Amino acid sequence: MAQNSLYLANTKGQEVAIVSSDEDTKKASVLLKTYLDQAFDNPFLIQNNNSENTESSKIILEVTNENISKKDSFIIKSDEKNIYLVGSNEKTLRYAIYTLLETWGFRKYTAKDHFIPKLKEITFPKNFNKTYTPSFEYRALFYPDCYDENFRDWHKLDWHIDDFGIWGHSFYKLLSAKEYFKKNPTFFALYEGKRNSESLCMTNDNVVKIVLRKMSDIISQNPNARFFSISQNDDVVYCECDKCNALNEKHGGPQGSLYYFLNKIAVQFPKTKITTLAYLHTYKAPKNIKIKPNIYTIFCPIEMNRGKAIEEIPDNNSFVDILNTWNTATEHLYLWDYTVEFTNYLSPFPNFDTFSKNYKLYEHNKVKGLFVQGYGDIAGDLYELRQYLLAKIIWDTNADIETVTNDFLKGFYGNASPFVKQYIDLLIQNQKKSDRYLNIYTSPIESRNTFLSPEAMDQYDKLISQAEMVSKNDPVIAKRVLKLRVALEYVYFEQAKFYGKEPHGMFQKNGDSFSVKDHLEKRVQNFVQNCKEFGIYELSEDGLSPEEYGTQWNYIAQHNVVDHVGESLKYEFKTKPEPEFNLKKEKGLQDGIKGYKDFNLNWTGWYGQNAEIIISGNNTDFISLEFQCLEDQRHWIFLPSKIIIKGFKNQKWKTLNEEKEPYLTENYSLNIKKYSFKNISFGNFDKIKIILTPQQKLPAWRERKNKMPMLMIDEIVVK
Repeated sequence: MAQNSLYLANTKGQEVAIVSSDEDTKKASVLLKTYLDQAFDNPFLIQNNNSENTESSKIILEVTNENISKKDSFIIKSDEKNIYLVGSNEKTLRYAIYTLLETWGFRKYTAKDHFIPKLKEITFPKNFNKTYTPSFEYRALFYPDCYDENFRDWHKLDWHIDDFGIWGHSFYKLLSAKEYFKKNPTFFALYEGKRNSESLCMTNDNVVKIVLRKMSDIISQNPNARFFSISQNDDVVYCECDKCNALNEKHGGPQGSLYYFLNKIAVQFPKTKITTLAYLHTYKAPKNIKIKPNIYTIFCPIEMNRGKAIEEIPDNNSFVDILNTWNTATEHLYLWDYTVEFTNYLSPFPNFDTFSKNYKLYEHNKVKGLFVQGYGDIAGDLYELRQYLLAKIIWDTNADIETVTNDFLKGFYGNASPFVKQYIDLLIQNQKKSDRYLNIYTSPIESRNTFLSPEAMDQYDKLISQAEMVSKNDPVIAKRVLKLRVALEYVYFEQAKFYGKEPHGMFQKNGDSFSVKDHLEKRVQNFVQNCKEFGIYELSEDGLSPEEYGTQWNYIAQHNVVDHVGESLKYEFKTKPEPEFNLKKEKGLQDGIKGYKDFNLNWTGWYGQNAEIIISGNNTDFISLEFQCLEDQRHWIFLPSKIIIKGFKNQKWKTLNEEKEPYLTENYSLNIKKYSFKNISFGNFDKIKIILTPQQKLPAWRERKNKMPMLMIDEIVVK
């Protein structure tokens, strides 16, 4: 072994020299010396050329394009005496330096957290020669530490914020509805029979001219940008005018007129890389159209089960077929991946074991570039491990993920790492056992019977408690473990709101009334404070802050629990609600817990049909019936157009009250409306029926294909 390895001890008088022969390697040599000097007692030397004769081994830095043909590749090699780091430019030379340092035990876990080993000597194999080439030509992660350039360089990542002159959904930036829609509605999409400002008419020549001018300005203002996005807005609206519709029919759907339009733009900027999103209605490749070679398609599989690797999903052939069709349609296929739970950044999301298999599949199916969306700058659940693993995988899909994971956990969590590893493994095991369909817009409430069941939560609690115990004397590790605790607390609070008066709920019986369980309000306060200290300023993609979360939680604690006689009566659905908005069945309307601002929590919903509920009175004499309805037009939830209350007696239904909602107006603020029916002798009837009639159709401002107006009702309070 000794004969096959170089030994670099860097002792006094026998210093290892870092050779920098030109300006291109000067900064890199200082960078390498800075790291090595922290690991060794004796500082390393920097030589300006390789001609100086020393007996010690050297680390020689070179910048050259010789033998390096692919972007971002670099070479690490050695002979009998020296190590050579070769990059095609300064950046890839840094990639080589960081790769070499990692072989000697150096680590960069986050932008602020790293490990510098204390070394007496370092070894490297003799006569080694390897070209390091990435699995994907473009690799952007959108996670907190990726804002830091040094972190990106260490992990060989690109950065879309610098690389794009215009990014993402961009129609609204390229042709402003505010500026043009009122005077020139034909510039915009004819959708469902009306002009809609959410998209453009792809065949309007004036639209092409305006976008060309705007693109010229943007390109001139961003001379260093690599890409420019011309992409649909974040909506399903597209043009159905005669000309666009003809193209759509000819080329396989709305993507047909889109690429007709893109080709017109791309041909005017042949040296500019134009990206576009294959997203929602443009998800599939167009047919019978040649896409210009400077157009880069970013494929966006947003609706996918994240709980399983694609190859393990039974009907994965359709997904792979769509991917392969794109490969025949475009020369440049990139992919936008979604790797976190966007509705609940702090809720555990056990998809770690899918990463390696999925990115291998993408590479095998000729995906060339990746944008991997995570928490952005939010310190979401286990983001440190997520971004670290993803960085390793998208550089090299053959990375040994188990080894990488164990190495990270040991370095980042210290003595607590065995318990953190058990916690993560148990999350994944429970997810697999339950076969929970994981999408990116789920919640801890939906997972309450699977990997976030009360039994599972108790198991996680014990493991994190053990991690807390062994790390209590190490403030740095203790704080990292505390962040894991904060995530479990969030799950507990969310589920406690759902369970209400039941076991695991937030309320406890005190005599004839209910109150919040002991110490729970203080725990919520601590949660809000901990989020602030961790820099978690949003809990979801919608922008809910921890402070607002605490305010809402306290409101629910004070106002949303109620005692009423309906809790002991029989409630029956005459029309069945939607399963995803009927988690408690009939109990959801009579468990003593009202709904609030989150439509996923304690609301019962119907799509496009009457909501009809029957209450069997059992000769109970009550004189008041109350409930609330939710209005959230952004999510197609509207107040009922009409409410009818009926009573059943002598085998006949009698209308007791009828109330119509005023004319519907455009309103994107969330609204909860209370309906109260009093001074009616409900006790005179065997049954009471509540009928809520939805809006007959979506209003013009929210018309979308395959969407229907929705009704949502919470607790039906009977007194």
